[in-house]
Amino acid sequence: MNFLRGVMGGQSAGPQHTEAETIQKLCDRVASSTLLDDRRNAVRALKSLSKKYRLEVGIQAMEHLIHVLQTDRSDSEIIGYALDTLYNIISNDEEEEVEENSTRQSEDLGSQFTEIFIKQQENVTLLLSLLEEFDFHVRWPGVKLLTSLLKQLGPQVQQIILVSPMGVSRLMDLLADSREVIRNDGVLLLQALTRSNGAIQKIVAFENAFERLLDIITEEGNSDGGIVVEDCLILLQNLLKNNNSNQNFFKEGSYIQRMKPWFDVGDENSGWSAQKVTNLHVMLQLVRVLVSPTNPPGATSSCQKAMFQCGLLQQLCTILMATGVPADILTETINTVSEVIRGYQVNQDYFASVNAPSNPPRPAIVVLLMSMVNERQPFVLRCAVLYCFQCFLYKNQKGQGEIVSTLLPSTIDATGNSVSAGQLLCGGLFSTDSLSNWCAAVALAHALQENATQKEQLLRVQLATSIGNPPVSLLQQCTNILSQGSKIQTRVGLLMLLCTWLSNCPIAVTHFLHNSANVPFLTGQIAENLGEEEQLVQGLCALLLGISIYFNDNSLESYMKEKLKQLIEKRIGKENFIEKLGFISKHELYSRASQKPQPNFPSPEYMIFDHEFTKLVKELEGVITKAIYKSSEEDKKEEEVKKTLEQHDSIVTHYKNMIREQDLQLEELKQQISTLKCQNEQLQTAVTQQVSQIQQHKDQYNLLKVQLGKDNPHQGSYSDATQMNGIQPEEVGRLREEIEELKSNQERLQSQLAEKDSLIENLKSSQSSPGTNEQSSATASAQDSEQIAELKQELAALKSQLNSQSVEITKLQTEKQELLQKTETFAKPAPLPGESEVGTATKTDVEGRLSALLQETKELKNEIKALSEERTAIKEQLDASNSTIAILQNEKNKLEVDVTDSKKEQDDLLVLLADQDQKIFSLKNKLKEPGNPVEEEDELESGDQDDEEDEDEDDGKDQSHI
Repeated sequence: MNFLRGVMGGQSAGPQHTEAETIQKLCDRVASSTLLDDRRNAVRALKSLSKKYRLEVGIQAMEHLIHVLQTDRSDSEIIGYALDTLYNIISNDEEEEVEENSTRQSEDLGSQFTEIFIKQQENVTLLLSLLEEFDFHVRWPGVKLLTSLLKQLGPQVQQIILVSPMGVSRLMDLLADSREVIRNDGVLLLQALTRSNGAIQKIVAFENAFERLLDIITEEGNSDGGIVVEDCLILLQNLLKNNNSNQNFFKEGSYIQRMKPWFDVGDENSGWSAQKVTNLHVMLQLVRVLVSPTNPPGATSSCQKAMFQCGLLQQLCTILMATGVPADILTETINTVSEVIRGYQVNQDYFASVNAPSNPPRPAIVVLLMSMVNERQPFVLRCAVLYCFQCFLYKNQKGQGEIVSTLLPSTIDATGNSVSAGQLLCGGLFSTDSLSNWCAAVALAHALQENATQKEQLLRVQLATSIGNPPVSLLQQCTNILSQGSKIQTRVGLLMLLCTWLSNCPIAVTHFLHNSANVPFLTGQIAENLGEEEQLVQGLCALLLGISIYFNDNSLESYMKEKLKQLIEKRIGKENFIEKLGFISKHELYSRASQKPQPNFPSPEYMIFDHEFTKLVKELEGVITKAIYKSSEEDKKEEEVKKTLEQHDSIVTHYKNMIREQDLQLEELKQQISTLKCQNEQLQTAVTQQVSQIQQHKDQYNLLKVQLGKDNPHQGSYSDATQMNGIQPEEVGRLREEIEELKSNQERLQSQLAEKDSLIENLKSSQSSPGTNEQSSATASAQDSEQIAELKQELAALKSQLNSQSVEITKLQTEKQELLQKTETFAKPAPLPGESEVGTATKTDVEGRLSALLQETKELKNEIKALSEERTAIKEQLDASNSTIAILQNEKNKLEVDVTDSKKEQDDLLVLLADQDQKIFSLKNKLKEPGNPVEEEDELESGDQDDEEDEDEDDGKDQSHI
């Protein structure tokens, strides 16, 4: 109790003792009461005391409250009271009526009680399970309690939730709650949960958090929504910032497209509430998170591409050129557009085409540069415009050329109706405002960054200083202003421009040294002992002089490398020069500028260094130091080595070009060979198909031949002597003999009545078989005609295919001759220029490669020869096919002649049979005239073979009667 009295300062001991006893009694009731109502009333009383007597309730009741959460889960009311009491104990949000000197101690209570609560990890797991309850009186206080725990000891609670089964998934269900207060507090809970924990951020993202949060933002009205939209945006920032996995998931899920409606703000001058400004500010920051220069280049470029394709960049440019936009939103929009276009050519080209809605329309770049060089514009806005211009030119040689071209004499508008970007930069470079000087110099330096062509082009720029005086070059004007002793910010900007301009450009160095006043000015600046403010200028002058030495091509005799180094040694001293050079990287603002590309300065006087320039200093500081300490002999050796290397490089380049050309020729030959192989395979396939078709025709021909010679059985004994395609010659001769015998024995018919039945039966068969024979012959001839027609069509198709293939073979032979000619030409090596002794080894290697290429060409010749032999074989096969077709044609003609002869014989036989039938009919009539009964044909046909004896007896009677 003494401890409690010490903590609760400002309260009398009596009341404190009374409340402590009351709290103790309530805790006893919670622990010992068997009735749920008693426990519920006791917990409710503890809840009412927990705000005012936070320490006492926390110390005495926390354990009992946790026990209630474990045992009384069936009663939502007591669970709700217990959660509210724990929240009051742990949370520091409630106002406490305590003295100022105990405020910090009171705030520490939350952390202490949180540590006690999470010491048993089961308590956090229990709390997570309670959040599954749908009852409002349980879920809402549970959400608030867990949020408070995360605010007090976030990393420890995050780790417990991370290892808890389905812990994060349970919390994600809060976003789907239909009750807005729980959903909104759930967003706050997830904010605290995802802060600075990449593992939990990934789990939350893959639990469909992006979809739910974007739905909430849309439901709340996007940028016009309330604080709920802001909370969702902050949660999205937590999930995406510095988390490459989630950024990629966000892009792959097409969620960037859903950001476009956020920026559909129109062109209204009203309706910009404080909450809307805040929402849009966070939305713009969220876009920048996805395209930050610190992200991996591939991820940034893919997001930039998606933002252009979905129209998000166009929407941002619309805000950029709109009227009535608040200044902070306009500034952040410029910064956002800067990073959306930085280093991505497509977006940079689009930004160059954007025009402001003015009359006449002006490019957006020109309008922004006008703001940058206007000293009446806000400082942060001018910094944003400079950053936008730098991002537009970053790795954009096309844009750099367009900016420099506006300064060249041939492109300047003589009428003066429009102001170009280059004119604005020159105007800012020579204005009286030092900040405009610095911004214009840095912007112009970015137009020359890593672009030797534009550095040389900028040397052509001439400026008219005053009426009557001749124009001076831009380079000369910069050095003139530098020597006039302007403000430090102006001189630093001009020196950074000159250092960027002269680096890696010997022609610019020559132009700079051609002005005899420049070197004495630089040496004078470096040699003087000035104050700390001037030390930075001295360091930059030393850097500029070092660049003039390192990139000097010794084209000016008075300012050759060796003479300049001697001048430094005499007037400055090498050690002093290197010391002054080191002032740059030791400056306090140097490291700040080197951290990130965006020029983010609290005030104008801090704008000293540019991010890209710090990279140049880091690159050149070491090499200039080495160049200063090198002797003249080392320089000569280095020059000789450079010349030798240049000659060597020229030889190697020549061989490389030759090898590249030969590689191209080889590729063409390989492609032609592959084409010939494909054509050869196609021809072989066609020949195979033709051979198979010829074999089919042979089989059909043999089948037809067999069918023409095969017997076709019919009913009766006479039908056995006939065939499907006619009667055999032996049978025809026999029939003729019988007919002759009938003619000769006509007058003796009465004496040969014994042979009547057999003769009548033969005549009957002869009478019935002609019809059948005629029908079968007609059917067979129709089939033969159809098959012969099909054979003719197939033979015609074969002939056309063979003709087309012969044309293709002729074409292939022509291409083969061309290939052989190319190969022979390619095999002849071109004469090589004179080689230096230094490049002998490389030449040997290249000659070895050439010999290998010649060997490969020889192999290609062999392949072509093999293809030619294959084509010859194919041609022989085609000739054999043609001969086979000719043989088939002859056989087909013979077959047609045989069929014609067979038809003629059938017709003659039919005529003979008709005559025979007529004669038999006349014989029957003659037999009937004497009165002799003659049986009808149908009676004979219906007679059984068993009655042959009776028929013989009847015949005998007839004979005796006659």
